[in-house]
Amino acid sequence: MTDNKKDLFKDIIPSLTENSKYQIETSDDEKNYVPFVVNKSLSAHIDIILLCNEMNIYSFLDKKLQYDFLFHGIKKYKRRYQKWLKYNEPKNIDTIKEYYSCSSKKAEEYLKILSDEQLEYIKEKINKGG
Repeated sequence: MTDNKKDLFKDIIPSLTENSKYQIETSDDEKNYVPFVVNKSLSAHIDIILLCNEMNIYSFLDKKLQYDFLFHGIKKYKRRYQKWLKYNEPKNIDTIKEYYSCSSKKAEEYLKILSDEQLEYIKEKINKGG
């Protein structure tokens, strides 16, 4: 007996973007479909981002319905690989968070208004040495 388990990145996502072969045929296939991962991977493409956003809004829908929406809504052609978007924390955020005892969001706001001299002063005050 062969295992016909469909892989998310090798079968399901390419079926949405490149080829027209429908992949969600059984309930086992539906279990392999992870809407968050699919939306995250497809949202790097500029022509698909609005469809992914729509699926994020209607995340309560059945997995098969979400797959159908994307399958029939996305134009099929070979797309270049896009890296996953990651959040890069700005430099000096940890220093500001420690000095002011605040959250990351507040520290980012403080970073916008602090001058380079003020940041150097904060670094000197925070420096514990040896």
